[in-house]
Formats: sequence, C-alpha cells, structure tokens
Amino acid sequence: MDEPFSKLDYQSRLKVSDDVYKIIKNEHKTALMVTHDLAEAISLSDRVIVLSKRPCYIKNIYEIKREKNLNPIENRKDKNFAKYYDLIWKDLAYEE
Repeated sequence: MDEPFSKLDYQSRLKVSDDVYKIIKNEHKTALMVTHDLAEAISLSDRVIVLSKRPCYIKNIYEIKREKNLNPIENRKDKNFAKYYDLIWKDLAYEE
C-alpha cells in the first residue's frame, strides 16, 4: 500500500486505518505500507523500516513492541509509542 490514507481527512484516516488493520489481522495477512506519517506507521505496524535518501538503503528496522496490540487508535496510547516516535524521528532527521 503506497500512502493509502493520504487523501483522507484525519477522522476518516483513523477509521479506515482501523478497518484495514482489522482485516489484515483477522485474515492473518502481511501488508507492506509506504507512509511518511510516523504515528500511522507506529500505530499500524509490527515493524517499521526506515529508508535513507537516494541512493536508498535500509537505515534501521524497528520491531514495534506494545503492552497490548489493540487497534491503531488505542496503539497510539501505548506507553512505548512516544519512544518509537522519537527514535524514528531522529533516524529520519539525521541523514548521512
């Protein structure tokens, strides 16, 4: 999925991301999503892969661990959410 929620308003974005999350989990599927929205990536994903600028290479891979794996809205309230957000933000901010 390439920026699947980018054209939606914020409330619709959260609702649709919740629906997509449920479908993926209930069907036991794997999905690859490209996004520039850190909160979206962290709240939806089990793993976040940070890519460099061109030429592209994998800078870092974050395994997202939560107390409970609920839904994207509730996952944003997880105690580790801010930690992942800060780590990934710094990773994106410091290009070599």
